[in-house]
Amino acid sequence: MEFTEDEQAIADAVRQLVAAAITPSSDQNDRDQVYPRANLLALGQHGYLGMTVPPADGGGGTSYLAQTLVVEAVAYGDPATAVVYEVHNSLHLEAIHRYGTAAQKAEWLPPLIAGQQIGAFALTEPDAGSNAAALATVAEPVEGGYRLRGGKVFITGAGEADRYLVFARLPGTLGRDGITAFLVDKGAPGLSFGRAEEKMGLHAAKTGAVLLDQVMVPTSHRLGAEGAGYDMALRLLEGGRIGIAAQALGMLGRALDLSLTYARTRKQFGQAIGRFEAVQFKLADMATDLHAGRLLAYDAARVREDTQQGRMAAAMAKLFCSEAAVRHCLAAVQVHGGYGYMREYQVERLLRDAKVTEIYEGTSEIMRLVIGSQLLRGDAAPRLES
Repeated sequence: MEFTEDEQAIADAVRQLVAAAITPSSDQNDRDQVYPRANLLALGQHGYLGMTVPPADGGGGTSYLAQTLVVEAVAYGDPATAVVYEVHNSLHLEAIHRYGTAAQKAEWLPPLIAGQQIGAFALTEPDAGSNAAALATVAEPVEGGYRLRGGKVFITGAGEADRYLVFARLPGTLGRDGITAFLVDKGAPGLSFGRAEEKMGLHAAKTGAVLLDQVMVPTSHRLGAEGAGYDMALRLLEGGRIGIAAQALGMLGRALDLSLTYARTRKQFGQAIGRFEAVQFKLADMATDLHAGRLLAYDAARVREDTQQGRMAAAMAKLFCSEAAVRHCLAAVQVHGGYGYMREYQVERLLRDAKVTEIYEGTSEIMRLVIGSQLLRGDAAPRLES
Protein backbone atom coordinates (compact mmCIF):
# COMPACT_ATOMS: atom_id res chain seq x y z
CA MET A 1 0.00 0.00 0.00
CA GLU A 2 1.33 3.43 -0.94
CA PHE A 3 1.45 6.29 1.54
CA THR A 4 0.98 9.94 0.80
CA GLU A 5 3.99 12.19 1.22
CA ASP A 6 2.58 13.44 4.53
CA GLU A 7 1.89 9.91 5.82
CA GLN A 8 5.43 8.77 4.99
CA ALA A 9 6.93 11.85 6.62
CA ILE A 10 4.88 11.25 9.78
CA ALA A 11 5.91 7.59 9.91
CA ASP A 12 9.60 8.46 9.55
CA ALA A 13 9.47 11.26 12.12
CA VAL A 14 7.60 9.34 14.80
CA ARG A 15 9.98 6.39 14.54
CA GLN A 16 12.87 8.76 15.26
CA LEU A 17 11.01 10.28 18.23
CA VAL A 18 10.16 6.86 19.66
CA ALA A 19 13.74 5.63 19.33
CA ALA A 20 15.13 8.73 21.03
CA ALA A 21 12.55 9.52 23.70
CA ILE A 22 10.37 6.48 24.41
CA THR A 23 12.21 3.20 23.82
CA PRO A 24 15.17 3.91 26.18
CA SER A 25 12.95 4.04 29.30
CA SER A 26 10.49 1.33 28.24
CA ASP A 27 11.95 -1.67 30.08
CA GLN A 28 12.56 0.26 33.29
CA ASN A 29 9.06 1.75 33.23
CA ASP A 30 7.66 -1.75 32.79
CA ARG A 31 9.64 -3.03 35.79
CA ASP A 32 8.74 -0.06 37.98
CA GLN A 33 5.16 0.23 36.63
CA VAL A 34 5.65 3.91 35.77
CA TYR A 35 2.63 5.36 33.98
CA PRO A 36 3.85 6.87 30.67
CA ARG A 37 2.46 10.38 31.18
CA ALA A 38 5.78 11.91 30.08
CA ASN A 39 5.59 9.97 26.82
CA LEU A 40 2.09 11.24 26.09
CA LEU A 41 3.24 14.78 26.75
CA ALA A 42 6.14 14.32 24.32
CA LEU A 43 3.80 12.89 21.68
CA GLY A 44 1.49 15.85 22.18
CA GLN A 45 4.30 18.36 21.89
CA HIS A 46 5.30 16.83 18.56
CA GLY A 47 1.75 16.87 17.17
CA TYR A 48 0.85 13.18 17.45
CA LEU A 49 -2.30 13.65 19.56
CA GLY A 50 -5.55 14.66 17.92
CA MET A 51 -4.04 13.91 14.54
CA THR A 52 -7.37 13.35 12.79
CA VAL A 53 -9.08 16.36 14.41
CA PRO A 54 -9.56 19.22 11.90
CA PRO A 55 -7.16 22.16 12.25
CA ALA A 56 -10.13 24.40 13.04
CA ASP A 57 -10.52 22.43 16.30
CA GLY A 58 -6.80 22.44 17.05
CA GLY A 59 -5.87 19.08 15.53
CA GLY A 60 -3.52 17.99 12.78
CA GLY A 61 -6.13 17.18 10.14
CA THR A 62 -4.20 14.11 9.03
CA SER A 63 -5.54 10.77 7.80
CA TYR A 64 -6.59 7.90 10.03
CA LEU A 65 -3.86 5.87 8.36
CA ALA A 66 -1.24 8.36 9.55
CA GLN A 67 -2.48 7.90 13.11
CA THR A 68 -2.37 4.12 12.66
CA LEU A 69 1.28 4.34 11.59
CA VAL A 70 2.01 6.30 14.77
CA VAL A 71 0.39 3.65 16.98
CA GLU A 72 2.46 0.94 15.31
CA ALA A 73 5.68 2.91 15.77
CA VAL A 74 4.93 3.69 19.43
CA ALA A 75 4.07 0.02 20.13
CA TYR A 76 7.37 -1.04 18.59
CA GLY A 77 9.17 1.05 21.20
CA ASP A 78 6.82 0.70 24.16
CA PRO A 79 3.55 -1.29 24.07
CA ALA A 80 2.27 0.29 27.30
CA THR A 81 2.55 3.81 25.90
CA ALA A 82 0.84 2.61 22.74
CA VAL A 83 -2.29 1.43 24.53
CA VAL A 84 -2.55 4.63 26.59
CA TYR A 85 -2.06 6.61 23.37
CA GLU A 86 -4.69 4.53 21.55
CA VAL A 87 -7.33 4.89 24.29
CA HIS A 88 -6.62 8.60 24.67
CA ASN A 89 -6.70 9.29 20.94
CA SER A 90 -9.14 6.80 19.40
CA LEU A 91 -11.69 6.49 22.20
CA HIS A 92 -11.65 9.58 24.42
CA LEU A 93 -10.38 12.44 22.30
CA GLU A 94 -12.14 11.20 19.17
CA ALA A 95 -15.43 10.95 21.08
CA ILE A 96 -15.28 14.65 21.89
CA HIS A 97 -14.25 15.47 18.32
CA ARG A 98 -17.11 13.43 16.82
CA TYR A 99 -19.93 14.04 19.27
CA GLY A 100 -19.08 17.13 21.29
CA THR A 101 -20.71 20.53 21.01
CA ALA A 102 -18.67 23.53 19.91
CA ALA A 103 -18.33 24.60 23.54
CA GLN A 104 -17.22 21.13 24.65
CA LYS A 105 -14.61 20.94 21.89
CA ALA A 106 -13.27 24.38 22.71
CA GLU A 107 -12.90 23.51 26.41
CA TRP A 108 -11.71 19.92 26.33
CA LEU A 109 -9.77 19.33 23.11
CA PRO A 110 -6.80 21.72 23.52
CA PRO A 111 -5.27 20.16 26.68
CA LEU A 112 -5.94 16.65 25.34
CA ILE A 113 -4.25 17.43 22.02
CA ALA A 114 -1.30 19.01 23.83
CA GLY A 115 -0.85 15.96 26.06
CA GLN A 116 -1.39 18.08 29.15
CA GLN A 117 -4.40 15.93 30.05
CA ILE A 118 -5.02 12.24 29.41
CA GLY A 119 -8.45 10.79 28.71
CA ALA A 120 -9.86 7.36 29.58
CA PHE A 121 -12.75 5.25 28.31
CA ALA A 122 -15.03 3.65 30.92
CA LEU A 123 -17.47 1.15 29.42
CA THR A 124 -16.71 -2.33 30.80
CA GLU A 125 -18.41 -3.57 33.98
CA PRO A 126 -18.17 -6.84 35.96
CA ASP A 127 -21.27 -8.21 34.19
CA ALA A 128 -21.01 -6.17 30.98
CA GLY A 129 -17.89 -7.00 29.01
CA SER A 130 -18.51 -8.27 25.51
CA ASN A 131 -22.21 -7.46 25.99
CA ALA A 132 -22.01 -3.72 26.56
CA ALA A 133 -25.82 -3.46 26.41
CA ALA A 134 -25.94 -5.16 29.82
CA LEU A 135 -24.22 -2.32 31.68
CA ALA A 136 -25.82 -1.41 35.00
CA THR A 137 -24.26 1.94 35.92
CA VAL A 138 -27.15 4.39 36.35
CA ALA A 139 -27.40 8.09 35.47
CA GLU A 140 -30.24 9.54 37.54
CA PRO A 141 -31.56 12.84 36.11
CA VAL A 142 -31.55 15.61 38.73
CA GLU A 143 -31.81 19.36 38.61
CA GLY A 144 -28.89 20.67 36.59
CA GLY A 145 -27.62 17.29 35.41
CA TYR A 146 -27.28 13.66 36.50
CA ARG A 147 -26.04 11.61 39.43
CA LEU A 148 -24.01 8.57 38.42
CA ARG A 149 -23.76 5.43 40.53
CA GLY A 150 -22.10 2.15 39.66
CA GLY A 151 -18.69 0.83 38.79
CA LYS A 152 -16.43 0.07 35.85
CA VAL A 153 -13.60 -2.47 35.65
CA PHE A 154 -10.46 -3.02 33.56
CA ILE A 155 -10.21 0.68 32.75
CA THR A 156 -6.91 1.75 31.20
CA GLY A 157 -5.51 4.68 33.17
CA ALA A 158 -7.90 4.35 36.12
CA GLY A 159 -6.71 6.81 38.75
CA GLU A 160 -4.10 8.25 36.38
CA ALA A 161 -6.19 9.78 33.59
CA ASP A 162 -7.55 13.29 34.04
CA ARG A 163 -11.03 12.71 32.59
CA TYR A 164 -13.24 9.65 32.03
CA LEU A 165 -15.76 8.98 29.28
CA VAL A 166 -18.34 7.07 31.32
CA PHE A 167 -21.28 5.20 29.85
CA ALA A 168 -24.39 4.86 32.05
CA ARG A 169 -28.07 4.14 31.53
CA LEU A 170 -31.09 6.22 32.38
CA PRO A 171 -33.35 4.69 35.07
CA GLY A 172 -35.96 2.24 33.82
CA THR A 173 -34.21 1.47 30.53
CA LEU A 174 -33.04 -1.92 29.28
CA GLY A 175 -30.52 -3.12 26.72
CA ARG A 176 -28.99 -0.48 24.51
CA ASP A 177 -31.87 1.92 25.11
CA GLY A 178 -31.08 4.74 27.50
CA ILE A 179 -27.31 4.29 27.51
CA THR A 180 -25.75 7.76 27.59
CA ALA A 181 -22.18 9.11 27.62
CA PHE A 182 -20.75 11.53 30.19
CA LEU A 183 -17.40 13.23 30.72
CA VAL A 184 -16.35 12.94 34.38
CA ASP A 185 -13.37 14.86 35.75
CA LYS A 186 -10.90 13.00 37.96
CA GLY A 187 -11.55 15.26 40.95
CA ALA A 188 -15.35 14.94 40.89
CA PRO A 189 -16.79 14.26 44.39
CA GLY A 190 -17.87 10.62 44.69
CA LEU A 191 -15.44 9.39 42.02
CA SER A 192 -12.82 6.94 43.28
CA PHE A 193 -10.61 4.17 41.97
CA GLY A 194 -9.73 0.63 42.88
CA ARG A 195 -6.17 -0.59 43.29
CA ALA A 196 -4.11 -1.09 40.16
CA GLU A 197 -4.61 -4.61 38.85
CA GLU A 198 -1.66 -7.01 38.84
CA LYS A 199 -1.55 -7.96 35.18
CA MET A 200 0.26 -10.41 32.94
CA GLY A 201 1.69 -7.57 30.84
CA LEU A 202 1.51 -3.86 30.01
CA HIS A 203 2.62 -3.11 33.55
CA ALA A 204 3.17 0.61 32.94
CA ALA A 205 -0.34 1.10 31.55
CA LYS A 206 -2.23 1.13 34.85
CA THR A 207 -5.55 -0.71 34.80
CA GLY A 208 -8.20 -0.67 37.51
CA ALA A 209 -11.77 -0.01 38.61
CA VAL A 210 -13.62 3.30 38.35
CA LEU A 211 -16.18 3.70 41.15
CA LEU A 212 -19.06 6.18 41.02
CA ASP A 213 -20.91 7.01 44.21
CA GLN A 214 -23.59 9.59 43.42
CA VAL A 215 -21.20 11.55 41.21
CA MET A 216 -22.84 14.78 40.09
CA VAL A 217 -22.35 15.45 36.37
CA PRO A 218 -23.74 18.70 34.95
CA THR A 219 -25.78 18.57 31.76
CA SER A 220 -22.92 20.36 30.01
CA HIS A 221 -20.80 17.22 30.58
CA ARG A 222 -23.21 14.91 28.79
CA LEU A 223 -21.73 13.91 25.42
CA GLY A 224 -24.35 13.57 22.71
CA ALA A 225 -28.04 13.00 23.26
CA GLU A 226 -29.67 10.88 25.94
CA GLY A 227 -29.79 7.28 24.77
CA ALA A 228 -27.11 7.76 22.08
CA GLY A 229 -24.30 6.20 24.11
CA TYR A 230 -24.49 2.62 22.88
CA ASP A 231 -24.13 3.45 19.19
CA MET A 232 -21.46 5.99 20.10
CA ALA A 233 -19.43 3.36 21.95
CA LEU A 234 -19.62 0.87 19.09
CA ARG A 235 -18.56 3.49 16.56
CA LEU A 236 -15.61 4.52 18.68
CA LEU A 237 -14.57 0.92 19.27
CA GLU A 238 -14.38 0.33 15.52
CA GLY A 239 -11.61 2.90 15.38
CA GLY A 240 -10.10 1.54 18.57
CA ARG A 241 -9.84 -1.90 17.01
CA ILE A 242 -7.71 -0.48 14.21
CA GLY A 243 -5.49 0.98 16.90
CA ILE A 244 -5.19 -2.38 18.65
CA ALA A 245 -4.30 -4.02 15.33
CA ALA A 246 -1.55 -1.44 14.90
CA GLN A 247 -0.38 -2.01 18.47
CA ALA A 248 -0.12 -5.73 17.75
CA LEU A 249 1.83 -5.01 14.55
CA GLY A 250 4.33 -2.89 16.45
CA MET A 251 5.02 -5.73 18.87
CA LEU A 252 5.24 -8.27 16.04
CA GLY A 253 7.68 -6.05 14.17
CA ARG A 254 9.85 -5.75 17.27
CA ALA A 255 9.74 -9.52 17.83
CA LEU A 256 10.86 -10.10 14.24
CA ASP A 257 13.74 -7.62 14.47
CA LEU A 258 14.96 -9.05 17.78
CA SER A 259 14.73 -12.58 16.37
CA LEU A 260 16.64 -11.64 13.22
CA THR A 261 19.44 -10.10 15.25
CA TYR A 262 19.65 -13.12 17.51
CA ALA A 263 19.50 -15.59 14.61
CA ARG A 264 22.42 -13.84 12.92
CA THR A 265 24.65 -13.76 15.99
CA ARG A 266 23.82 -16.83 18.08
CA LYS A 267 25.95 -19.82 17.06
CA GLN A 268 25.29 -23.51 17.58
CA PHE A 269 26.96 -26.50 15.95
CA GLY A 270 29.54 -24.19 14.45
CA GLN A 271 27.23 -21.78 12.63
CA ALA A 272 24.64 -19.04 13.19
CA ILE A 273 21.27 -20.52 14.12
CA GLY A 274 19.74 -18.52 11.29
CA ARG A 275 21.30 -21.02 8.90
CA PHE A 276 18.98 -23.73 10.20
CA GLU A 277 15.74 -24.35 8.35
CA ALA A 278 13.69 -24.58 11.56
CA VAL A 279 14.65 -21.03 12.52
CA GLN A 280 14.30 -19.66 8.99
CA PHE A 281 10.76 -20.97 8.76
CA LYS A 282 9.78 -19.12 11.94
CA LEU A 283 11.31 -15.90 10.64
CA ALA A 284 9.61 -16.33 7.28
CA ASP A 285 6.20 -16.81 8.91
CA MET A 286 6.74 -13.75 11.12
CA ALA A 287 7.63 -11.53 8.17
CA THR A 288 4.77 -12.84 6.03
CA ASP A 289 2.13 -12.26 8.71
CA LEU A 290 3.58 -8.85 9.53
CA HIS A 291 3.14 -7.83 5.90
CA ALA A 292 -0.36 -9.32 5.68
CA GLY A 293 -1.37 -7.67 8.95
CA ARG A 294 -0.17 -4.31 7.76
CA LEU A 295 -2.25 -4.60 4.61
CA LEU A 296 -5.33 -5.40 6.70
CA ALA A 297 -4.76 -2.67 9.28
CA TYR A 298 -3.82 0.02 6.77
CA ASP A 299 -6.84 -0.86 4.64
CA ALA A 300 -9.11 -0.66 7.68
CA ALA A 301 -7.69 2.78 8.44
CA ARG A 302 -8.37 3.88 4.87
CA VAL A 303 -12.05 2.89 5.08
CA ARG A 304 -12.58 4.04 8.68
CA GLU A 305 -15.35 6.45 7.66
CA ASP A 306 -17.12 3.93 5.40
CA THR A 307 -20.00 2.76 7.57
CA GLN A 308 -20.64 -0.27 5.36
CA GLN A 309 -17.08 -1.56 4.99
CA GLY A 310 -15.38 -0.07 8.01
CA ARG A 311 -16.77 -2.28 10.75
CA MET A 312 -15.80 -5.55 9.08
CA ALA A 313 -12.40 -4.21 8.01
CA ALA A 314 -11.61 -3.15 11.59
CA ALA A 315 -12.72 -6.51 12.99
CA MET A 316 -10.66 -8.43 10.43
CA ALA A 317 -7.59 -6.32 11.14
CA LYS A 318 -7.83 -6.70 14.90
CA LEU A 319 -8.52 -10.44 14.69
CA PHE A 320 -5.63 -11.22 12.37
CA CYS A 321 -3.03 -8.85 13.82
CA SER A 322 -3.66 -9.72 17.47
CA GLU A 323 -3.55 -13.46 16.90
CA ALA A 324 -0.48 -13.12 14.69
CA ALA A 325 1.29 -11.05 17.34
CA VAL A 326 0.69 -13.62 20.07
CA ARG A 327 1.65 -16.51 17.81
CA HIS A 328 4.88 -14.93 16.63
CA CYS A 329 5.95 -13.41 19.93
CA LEU A 330 5.76 -16.97 21.24
CA ALA A 331 7.86 -18.06 18.24
CA ALA A 332 10.37 -15.31 19.06
CA VAL A 333 10.80 -16.78 22.54
CA GLN A 334 11.45 -20.16 20.91
CA VAL A 335 14.01 -18.70 18.50
CA HIS A 336 15.87 -17.24 21.48
CA GLY A 337 15.79 -20.59 23.29
CA GLY A 338 16.59 -20.39 27.00
CA TYR A 339 17.52 -16.73 26.68
CA GLY A 340 14.05 -15.97 25.37
CA TYR A 341 12.63 -16.93 28.76
CA MET A 342 14.78 -14.30 30.47
CA ARG A 343 13.65 -10.68 30.86
CA GLU A 344 16.97 -9.34 29.61
CA TYR A 345 16.20 -10.43 26.05
CA GLN A 346 12.83 -8.60 25.89
CA VAL A 347 10.87 -11.14 23.84
CA GLU A 348 9.23 -12.66 26.92
CA ARG A 349 7.81 -9.21 27.69
CA LEU A 350 6.49 -8.87 24.13
CA LEU A 351 4.63 -12.15 24.56
CA ARG A 352 3.09 -10.98 27.85
CA ASP A 353 2.15 -7.61 26.40
CA ALA A 354 0.74 -9.03 23.16
CA LYS A 355 -1.75 -11.44 24.72
CA VAL A 356 -4.24 -8.79 25.78
CA THR A 357 -4.65 -7.57 22.18
CA GLU A 358 -6.75 -10.70 21.64
CA ILE A 359 -9.00 -9.62 24.51
CA TYR A 360 -9.58 -5.89 24.94
CA GLU A 361 -11.81 -3.75 22.72
CA GLY A 362 -13.48 -6.94 21.55
CA THR A 363 -12.17 -10.48 21.97
CA SER A 364 -11.16 -12.61 19.00
CA GLU A 365 -14.42 -14.49 19.45
CA ILE A 366 -16.42 -11.26 19.23
CA MET A 367 -14.45 -10.23 16.14
CA ARG A 368 -15.43 -13.48 14.46
CA LEU A 369 -19.07 -12.86 15.40
CA VAL A 370 -18.91 -9.37 13.91
CA ILE A 371 -17.38 -10.65 10.68
CA GLY A 372 -19.70 -13.64 10.41
CA SER A 373 -22.87 -11.68 11.10
CA GLN A 374 -22.01 -9.08 8.47
CA LEU A 375 -21.19 -11.76 5.92
CA LEU A 376 -24.55 -13.42 6.54
CA ARG A 377 -26.35 -10.10 6.10
CA GLY A 378 -24.55 -9.64 2.84
CA ASP A 379 -23.98 -5.96 3.44
CA ALA A 380 -20.20 -5.93 3.80
CA ALA A 381 -18.60 -8.51 1.55
CA PRO A 382 -14.79 -8.32 1.22
CA ARG A 383 -13.64 -5.95 -1.52
CA LEU A 384 -11.38 -6.60 -4.48
CA GLU A 385 -9.90 -3.39 -5.82
CA SER A 386 -7.55 -2.80 -8.70
